[in-house]
Amino acid sequence: MSAYEIRIDDWARILFGNVPASFFIEVVVRTAFVYLILMVSMRMMGKRMASQLGRNELAAMTSLAAAIGVPLQSADRGLLPAVIIAVIVVFVQQYIAKIATTNETFEKITQDNIDTLVKDSTMNLKNMEKTRLSRARVFSQLRSSGIRHLGEVKRLYIEANGSFTLIKNEEEVPGLSVLPDLDPEFAVLSLKPSGQRVCFHCGNAHPTNEHLQEPCENCQATHWVDAVEAKKEAVEVPAD
Repeated sequence: MSAYEIRIDDWARILFGNVPASFFIEVVVRTAFVYLILMVSMRMMGKRMASQLGRNELAAMTSLAAAIGVPLQSADRGLLPAVIIAVIVVFVQQYIAKIATTNETFEKITQDNIDTLVKDSTMNLKNMEKTRLSRARVFSQLRSSGIRHLGEVKRLYIEANGSFTLIKNEEEVPGLSVLPDLDPEFAVLSLKPSGQRVCFHCGNAHPTNEHLQEPCENCQATHWVDAVEAKKEAVEVPAD
């Protein structure tokens, strides 16, 4: 299209483009066909495509979206190239998945590793930095699982696909509160001081509760706070 043919008040071109009216009927056919390609491709790539995506599945899905988007809108582009690309993407994804099931090294390269975020009620700050997770994000995840303080946590893993796995302590120990500072009423009703001290940054317990100016053995921070325990009685937050 030449520059002189472009006008800001040309609403017909802006809304409908330079295609005949019959093309809109063709768009319906193209959309249905592309939708079928996507459904068949996702079905062949397995159930993980309908769940949280790993790196391999996400790359495959992005490739499919980029390939099939063009035939939907361009009248001069055929559907066959999208079919060929979909076949190639499905084949590559299935091949990678097959190799990953028998080759652990290849699986780690393509899918990444599991990382431990909390171990024995103490946060692993190095792994949190590696996985680009903030302290607030970890606390949010723990709260969504019903955790009120780190003493209830045996392990918290972040899986290769980005999901979280929580293993609770069989016996609760004093730990760092994960409840937000914006809700002190609930914290008072659900938690009680334990008499011990923990690191404010990672939750590591102080070995003696003395010499609090000494750095934490886990993260080298010097900010110590009171460890808490969960109250056993039922908690009822008064209504406003």
